[in-house]
Amino acid sequence: MIDEIRETKECQLKDPMDLFHSGQVVKICAPMVRYSKLAFRTLVRKYSCDLCYTPMIVAADFVRSAKARDSEFTTNKGDHPLIVQFAAKEAQVLCDAARIICPFADGIDLNCGCPQRWAISEGYGACLINKPELVKDMVRHVWSQIDNPKFSVSIKIRIHEDLKRTVDLCQKAEAAGVSWITVHGRSIEERHQPVHYDAIKIIKQSLSIPVVANGDIKSLKDAENVHHLTEADGIMVARGLLANPAMFAGYEETPFQCIQDWVDIALEHGTPFTCFHHHLMYMMERITSKQEKKVFNVLSSTSAVLDYLNDHYGL
Repeated sequence: MIDEIRETKECQLKDPMDLFHSGQVVKICAPMVRYSKLAFRTLVRKYSCDLCYTPMIVAADFVRSAKARDSEFTTNKGDHPLIVQFAAKEAQVLCDAARIICPFADGIDLNCGCPQRWAISEGYGACLINKPELVKDMVRHVWSQIDNPKFSVSIKIRIHEDLKRTVDLCQKAEAAGVSWITVHGRSIEERHQPVHYDAIKIIKQSLSIPVVANGDIKSLKDAENVHHLTEADGIMVARGLLANPAMFAGYEETPFQCIQDWVDIALEHGTPFTCFHHHLMYMMERITSKQEKKVFNVLSSTSAVLDYLNDHYGL
């Protein structure tokens, strides 16, 4: 809610590129529809997550509608460094969205990887990997209208079956001034097939800007292995963090303290019940029996969830 966070102008926005120059692998929370909102970002930041993305926001709606801005974007002083991910297909619309968000976030990311049919049919997401000149133009356009040198402009992509096309896209984006590129190592058609970490390595070796690896990373050990396989500068995690928000801190399963932290944060932020409950279902997946899941997953109110956690786990 932009009107309610003018105070964030007073906070010290951070340069995300400093993370990539730290010499450490950057640990990143992915943009996740419904899930990577402020409360969850607050949680994972407590457990060694370096950089967080918002869920994907349609730039045209964001620019056009104050209601969309209020419902899609919320932040606070502690929510940094923060990248706002936009779906866009027109350079000026992306620029307008970037200019609105610039005082409140540390960078924007152009979604060039969403494989959902609605996104592709609208000209958003993964179809942009087939339009390298448009991607290049959008990145250049944003830089021409944002004069904050600490602001970042990144892209998140999927790969082509012909990897030469992906390398060409990435080199064009680099030439346009993109800050870094996140690579989900699957093609548009691939869903649950193995991730092509070898492709991410080839892309990394073809560029001089940071590259972030994404896809099927479910533990800190996985993150270390993928870094070793790809030589990527950062590791982005989605479902692995949903299942264990403390994974970047080295926990193999969600610790009870993390569950307690989520309850406290979610209640403080007024998180809607469905979101509050779903996060707990993900977090407790590995630590509850089938019988416990049957009971917990059908609870229908915050008070019922709190009573269950207190009765069974003393939380």
